[in-house]
Amino acid sequence: MNPTAAVAHLTPGNWAEANRFLVRKALAEFAHERLITPERLPDGRYRVRSDDGTVEYRFAADVLTLEHWRIDPAGITRRRDGAELPLDAIDLCVELRRTLGIRDDMLPVYLEEITNTLAGLAYKLSRPRRTAAELADADFQAIESAMFEGHPCFVANSGRVGYGIDDHHRYAPEAAAPVRLIWLAAHRDHATFTCCADTDYDRFMREELGEEVLGRFAATMAGQGLDLADYLLIPVHPWQWWNKISVTYAAEIAERRLVCLGPGDDEYLPQQAVRTFFNRSAPTKHYVKTALSVLNMGFMRGLSAAYMAGTPAINDWLANLIAGDDVLRATRMRIIRERAAAGYRNRHYEAATDRTSPYRKMLAALWRESPVATLEPGRRLATMAALLYVDHEGRSFTGALIERSGLTPEVWLRRYLDAYLTPLLHCFYAYDLAFMPHGENVILVLNDGVVERAIFKDIAEEIVLMNEETELPPEVERIRAHVPEHMKLLSIFTDVFDCFFRFLSAILATEGVMDEETFWRTVAECAADYQRSVPHLAERFKRYDLFAERFALSCLNRLQLRNNRQMVDLADPAAALQLVGELENPLARFAGRP
Repeated sequence: MNPTAAVAHLTPGNWAEANRFLVRKALAEFAHERLITPERLPDGRYRVRSDDGTVEYRFAADVLTLEHWRIDPAGITRRRDGAELPLDAIDLCVELRRTLGIRDDMLPVYLEEITNTLAGLAYKLSRPRRTAAELADADFQAIESAMFEGHPCFVANSGRVGYGIDDHHRYAPEAAAPVRLIWLAAHRDHATFTCCADTDYDRFMREELGEEVLGRFAATMAGQGLDLADYLLIPVHPWQWWNKISVTYAAEIAERRLVCLGPGDDEYLPQQAVRTFFNRSAPTKHYVKTALSVLNMGFMRGLSAAYMAGTPAINDWLANLIAGDDVLRATRMRIIRERAAAGYRNRHYEAATDRTSPYRKMLAALWRESPVATLEPGRRLATMAALLYVDHEGRSFTGALIERSGLTPEVWLRRYLDAYLTPLLHCFYAYDLAFMPHGENVILVLNDGVVERAIFKDIAEEIVLMNEETELPPEVERIRAHVPEHMKLLSIFTDVFDCFFRFLSAILATEGVMDEETFWRTVAECAADYQRSVPHLAERFKRYDLFAERFALSCLNRLQLRNNRQMVDLADPAAALQLVGELENPLARFAGRP
């Protein structure tokens, strides 16, 4: 790639706009998490001062439900000694480093993540922005690649530390560049393959790769005096091959425990989850999720070979539970199963590290069902993250869907809630199950702009069973976690209300589509109707009160600012939570209403 062309998006105009966008987000989310306390001025505006008091930010804002700070980006100013300064998200973090509590050894890496996030925004600003109305008619992958903001809560949400600028153009989801995965043969003495009960290794690989590619791989092995039957096939992200496996696993390659077979034939598109790929050549084939030793949003995005081994069994268990539950079947809830997983265990690094080490997570992959294969005629798919998309004209994707549907906003919202919220509530109250149901982890099935059903994904890494009584197969046991009683319902209050509905409600209110009162009343009605439909769970509803006056504020940026390399231990997710005071529950005022 031409080195000048590679940075053509880094113009003064794009950089200034990206900084204004990210400074607004930082002020809003840091205020929401009570890291900063904006001071109300006599003119109604707010002020935030730097740690040393020499720099001052002023802005106009409304504080909405759940202490959501709606800040006008155009009105933000930054001054030192009366002189106006340009907005700079990197400077903001340095100026507030003590207030934010960033350790000195973490600050440079966090600043790199902020810089990379800004660079990604500048890249997106350099490309034609899709209007909300255009996206309402777009196909699944066009919507995926058009997403602008990333995770709505995290400020440094596109760090991708490890990617060079050429990698960004090749592998970032917003680049929408097709990718061919590199395939390795991994000796069976060091590798594992597990799959769902309805398939096996040979059948699965034939369906994914085809006889021609398998024949080519077998010939490559035979040319080196090796037998492909002694090995398992593992797909690898091209970045991971060039930057990690080919170097860090050099001994494995030299001794033929790993053999590079080259790229497969299918072209894939990277998803918002940067290590996951959608098969563009054959959309009904599986997604592929790969190990990627890139630091992004609080984690090194590797995959543990040991962790992956139980993935298909967990998915089988949950799919069977859903199929056997009348309420979940009525909501048409579906998961796209992670049907197979493969991983390589490097014994040198395993002997030298503990289970959380990124050196144990360099070479693994899983295959996830494609939702395209079961899509009914006339239906379309969209990532749920798109509901928070607002175009450059201030129009929202959700508003465009409502307009397209011909329904009133309340009726449209209720259809969406029935498909998305009701199954989450039932999984919690009936089974003590929680997911990570943020926008990137949910796919919506749309019919003329109306949400018909929700598809949940990224199951095995995110699911948690919060009780000690449920019997589980041994290979599924790792999903069980001890969560204190008072924290269990945060799986709804935080992950759904605070981290998604807070933003959706504000977007619809700002656009004038639906006021906050109507939004939260509709959520309350959905929850109340669900509770009335399952009276046998009444004791559970009292024990975990969805209509309680307040709930704990759980802060995501605080997690990242404390440890931006591993925010939480997935084996004990509750232990790391940063709880700071409480929020008023927007459902409380509707408690007991008919």
